[in-house]
Amino acid sequence: MNSKIRLLSSSVSALIVLFSAGAIAADFGTTGLIDIPSARMMEDGEFKFAMSRQTVADIYSLNYQVTPWFESTFRYTIFNPDKVAGSGDGLYDRSYEVKLRLIEERRLFPQVALGIRDFLGTGAWGSEYLVASKSIGAFDFTMGAGWGRLAERSVFSNPLTNISDRFSTRDAEIGLGGKPSYKNFFSGPDIGLFGGLTYDFEDWNTRFLVEYNSDSYQRERNFGTIPDADPISYGVEWEPVTGLVLGINRQQGNQTGFYISASANTKAAAPRRTQNLVVPVSSNLAQQTALGAEFNTWYGRLLVDVEGAGMLLRSAYVSDDGKLVRFELSNQQFNLMADAINRFLTLAEIHLPPQIQIIEVILNEDGVRGNAIRYQRQFGDQPRTWLDKEDLISIIPGAPLSETSSRTRYRIPNVAFGADVAMRVSLFDPDRPARYQTMLKLTAAADLGNYFGLYGTYFLDIHNDFDDITRPANSVLPHVRTEIARYLKEGDTGIDSLFLQRKGNLGRDVYYRSYTGILEEMYAGVGSEFLYSPFSSRLAFGFNVNWVKQRDYDKDFELLDYSVVTGHLSAYWATPWYNYDAAIHVGRYLAKDRGATIEIRRTFDNGWMVGAFATFTNVSSEDFGEGSFDKGLYFKIPLDQILPGNTKASYSNSIRSVQRDGGQRLEGFGTSLWFDLRSSRYDALDNYRLRMVPGA
Repeated sequence: MNSKIRLLSSSVSALIVLFSAGAIAADFGTTGLIDIPSARMMEDGEFKFAMSRQTVADIYSLNYQVTPWFESTFRYTIFNPDKVAGSGDGLYDRSYEVKLRLIEERRLFPQVALGIRDFLGTGAWGSEYLVASKSIGAFDFTMGAGWGRLAERSVFSNPLTNISDRFSTRDAEIGLGGKPSYKNFFSGPDIGLFGGLTYDFEDWNTRFLVEYNSDSYQRERNFGTIPDADPISYGVEWEPVTGLVLGINRQQGNQTGFYISASANTKAAAPRRTQNLVVPVSSNLAQQTALGAEFNTWYGRLLVDVEGAGMLLRSAYVSDDGKLVRFELSNQQFNLMADAINRFLTLAEIHLPPQIQIIEVILNEDGVRGNAIRYQRQFGDQPRTWLDKEDLISIIPGAPLSETSSRTRYRIPNVAFGADVAMRVSLFDPDRPARYQTMLKLTAAADLGNYFGLYGTYFLDIHNDFDDITRPANSVLPHVRTEIARYLKEGDTGIDSLFLQRKGNLGRDVYYRSYTGILEEMYAGVGSEFLYSPFSSRLAFGFNVNWVKQRDYDKDFELLDYSVVTGHLSAYWATPWYNYDAAIHVGRYLAKDRGATIEIRRTFDNGWMVGAFATFTNVSSEDFGEGSFDKGLYFKIPLDQILPGNTKASYSNSIRSVQRDGGQRLEGFGTSLWFDLRSSRYDALDNYRLRMVPGA
């Protein structure tokens, strides 16, 4: 294996370990023993990265506990990584495993789960299983029945053949993958039995494992990678710190295997920084003038403290009777909106005169005024319960202030520059598990007033390993994405984006975003997105239209001939289950194909996001090429848990099984407004009303 890939993988593991939760490792990523699955699952919301190494294969996996009863695994396998002499194997395989818990463990009953090891893939690991696990003291026993590869050491006939002859045969051919092989699921003339046990040495954070594997590795033996395969494997794993698991084992009687996994709890409560609540008011006259504040007023003193805390206080209105004040506030720094509101209300309690009884805060996110919160101030020493404190906050519709008593005069234009060393990571493509680029990332943002903004990003290459990308763009569709390799190689240094944008409101429940310029690394153009999101409703609807032209490969200001009008009608649903948001987008894509994209995201208030999408268009699977239809995973990791102070910074990435041209959309434009406004959405704010209250 390439040493750079190993270094990159180790770095990713180290990053995840910094904020990890408990994990149980297995070579295939999915919770199990060594190579066999168990009925155990990770904790709900747990995200795990795992690597295993053996003669048969190197396996890299991303695993996520979708719900308490549904575990998912995206797996990338390099068969015959040691290039064993005489072996004809060299497959780079991508597969997706799902496991459902059917019965939860009870005192007298085991936990039972049903799984499909190659739900989406080539079928190289094709197998299904029904498995049970039961703990007795320090022991945990597992027994299961398997189909496909897990039936190669067959024990008895497949009982499902009594239901239908369809289950009597199984297609063993390895294909290009990309779509479920429904006809193979739980099929084949026989089934096998597998099992094993673990013993926990709790004081040493160590487990001993032994298993009987019903997979005889016939495929790998036929290729000559291994001479034979013993069904018994055994090993030991160690958890030196919570969430990091290291293991070593002896497999099939002829291989020594190693694995490492690191996990993070995406459900962890968002941390609240214990910084000083009050920023001293500056006595510098020049600064006072620049801020436009009169420091002999409570608004001026509050303004400086609010900006010092990482927010923008845009304006205020005081009612005629002096009992109500409305503010317009932008959160620039807090990952959790409730913490920004808490900090603002705490400062307001310090500076506001006592006759003001009600505070309303309209949340302004980059020019879009979303919902507002209403806070009932309390005075005196009357004791109050936590429930009473929660009732002090209510969520109300937001609206621009029609008149103001005070307004902050920000300098226009206001330009901010940034420079940092960044990394671009391409994971699990069909030829290599990881490619990367380190670069100097230069950014600029200019506030032009009236909520117009000019934004730009320039990448200056330091080092990359994109030069060895050799996969040709052989799509029969216009090459709207498959020529990304040329952009990565010829445009490793260049303009990534440079566009003018305006966000705002069209009435109380209608939001818009308009933009023009170099929108992303492959396209420039003009477009708009509109969103109708009624107050407190879980449903929203959107529309976008864009005219774009493909950029030249060296990522300067030159454009190619290809242009397209693309757009979608969208419906969004904030489901009441497990923080999941769902969306469907119907319309025209970059390659001029038409169809629909379904996406689902699980977003936690701490900033974690894990999601998946699938796009189906009028392009046939033959014309689409390898992968059959566009699909992938994406995730966002908040950095406020590992960086000092409050920050909204995060690391995001997306993973496709293979990059093709069908079903492609603009990156970051067109269908993102609803997700961008999530932090100020009614359901997100309502979950944290108590956290907003000063002193709570």
